[in-house]
Amino acid sequence: MNVLARVSGVMTNAPFMLNVDCDMFANNPEVILHGMCLLLGFDNEASSGFVQAPQQFYGALKDDPFGNQLVVLQGITRVGFGGIQGPVYGGTGCFHRRKILYGSTPGLAGVSKQDELSNKEPQRIYGDSKELIESASQITSGKIRETSCNNNLSSRVEVAERVASCTYEFNTCWGNQIGWAYGSMTEDVLTGLRIHSMGWKSAYLILDPPAFLGSAPTGGPASLTQCKRWSTGFLEILLSRNSPILATFAKQLKFRMCLAYLIVLVWALRSIGELCYALLPAYCLLANTSFMPKASEPVFAIPLALFLLSNIHSLIEYFQCGLSVQACWNNQRMHRIFAMTACLFGLLGVLLKILGLSETIFEVTRKDQQSNTNVTDKDHGRFTFDNSPMFISGTAVLLVNLVALAVGLLQLRWPVEEGPSPGVGEFVCSAWVVFSFWPFVRGLVGRGSYGIPWPVILKAVVLASLFIRFCGLEWVH
Repeated sequence: MNVLARVSGVMTNAPFMLNVDCDMFANNPEVILHGMCLLLGFDNEASSGFVQAPQQFYGALKDDPFGNQLVVLQGITRVGFGGIQGPVYGGTGCFHRRKILYGSTPGLAGVSKQDELSNKEPQRIYGDSKELIESASQITSGKIRETSCNNNLSSRVEVAERVASCTYEFNTCWGNQIGWAYGSMTEDVLTGLRIHSMGWKSAYLILDPPAFLGSAPTGGPASLTQCKRWSTGFLEILLSRNSPILATFAKQLKFRMCLAYLIVLVWALRSIGELCYALLPAYCLLANTSFMPKASEPVFAIPLALFLLSNIHSLIEYFQCGLSVQACWNNQRMHRIFAMTACLFGLLGVLLKILGLSETIFEVTRKDQQSNTNVTDKDHGRFTFDNSPMFISGTAVLLVNLVALAVGLLQLRWPVEEGPSPGVGEFVCSAWVVFSFWPFVRGLVGRGSYGIPWPVILKAVVLASLFIRFCGLEWVH
């Protein structure tokens, strides 16, 4: 992305930039006009540092079986960010003021990284290209000369080739204080966070028809790979010096915007709680104990009400976005699966990086194209598997809960002495986990790419056995 910023700087002095992923295209012929209206339609340009369009997809499978179309997240949650400092930068379908990428702060014409870093020469900031330095200076100062880009085209191409080289940015501020930010797999969110921390705001571009369309990953491996990369990058940001928590105190990020960023940055950390909640009812069934009140006790109404209200609230959000009950359930179960597979491995990857034992690796998401939007073949929405270690944890959680339900039913048939035995709540919670992992249930009996590979199952059996051994199985006498 920094190559794009540098090349555009020597090829044109346009004050705005549009970046779109290679698998996306402009779907609305007036998208540029609408984008410019938001960039130029405010009295204070600080209110529209960049304009972000939501990611929407062509050929999308009905009811979002893999939970990666993010309709509710973008249609409700991110729209709500507009009341603070605006939506986060999503990496594609976004119009930027180019001077922001060169380090300009809002409301101070002519202030750039050259002024803020007075002890550094322009070459130390932008590199040794005179054309790029001149272009950046004009953009940040707001004094663009019409004749500045009317030079010989061939010479401009030569300059563009030089600044596009990977070695050009060595010993410069690219990726650190100007351009797209380095240091995270989700460099888009990190760049948007830096822009918001400088005091800029952003705007959301929601059009009908959609502004841009792209392709969403299908199948289990691709969906989990994408989620793992996101959760890894988000946690890298949270634990870095660019954390929104620090930016709230040291920079111009609003407290509520900090909370908005934390909604997505804690994805990897959420795996700990999700894993505990998934294993707790199984533990109670295996160890002949309980953590919930009995159904006959009045206090049982509290967890029941929380469960119902949470799911009703989710249904209302999906209905507001024009989605079905099936889409809501698909997304809810995929959230459970993502949390205990991809997000968990994202957390482990960052911990290994902090300990100096490993480095995080950028994994490209494979996106298979769909031939049409009305896919009738049921296998298009069926979960697929491979030998990825990410499937081990999910399979282990499923096996533990299947064994726990079997043990719980046997205990009902042959009860042991009186004590804090599990009740309806533990059975329902464990069954809910099994239903959430229903794609894995089908994978246990599936074949080919639709079946969980035996090496994964065997490793999951080992983990499940260790957990069952830890539970002690007090019902056995």
